[in-house]
Amino acid sequence: MKIKNDRLEALRLIISSQQLGSQEELLQALLREGFKLTQATLSRDLKQLKVAKAATMGGTYVYVLPNDAMYKRVSTTTSIRDMMQIPGFISIHFSGNMAVIKTHTGYASALAWNIDRSNIPCILGTVAGGDTIFIVIKEGVSHQEVINSLKEIVPNMK
Repeated sequence: MKIKNDRLEALRLIISSQQLGSQEELLQALLREGFKLTQATLSRDLKQLKVAKAATMGGTYVYVLPNDAMYKRVSTTTSIRDMMQIPGFISIHFSGNMAVIKTHTGYASALAWNIDRSNIPCILGTVAGGDTIFIVIKEGVSHQEVINSLKEIVPNMK
């Protein structure tokens, strides 16, 4: 399962950092990062991630992640493999039953996806942008309890 999770994370980072419009382009980008897979597997991964195609300003269609606000892309010279090694988490701040997580550019969507899929009982949901995650916390839950729950999912959280 770790290989699949790594592949999905790489796919999220590729889609958020590059303008690719075909599955062949995605397969080639994944291959450059060391992931060799079939078109059928890629299709299943895209469906699982709820990836869609959206029009660019130039009129072409490219793959986008579902909660990429305004289909914001990150521009980076860092390779996807290097991005996967860098902890995306920067900070967390609370206000009442809300929290805001700051991440390195391009990491928020993938991190929010991991938080949502973990079904943490004290977290009602997340909304992600390019480098920020908004979290709604269940009433009556301490901030420390949220941090303790997130430590299992969020690399580098203290």
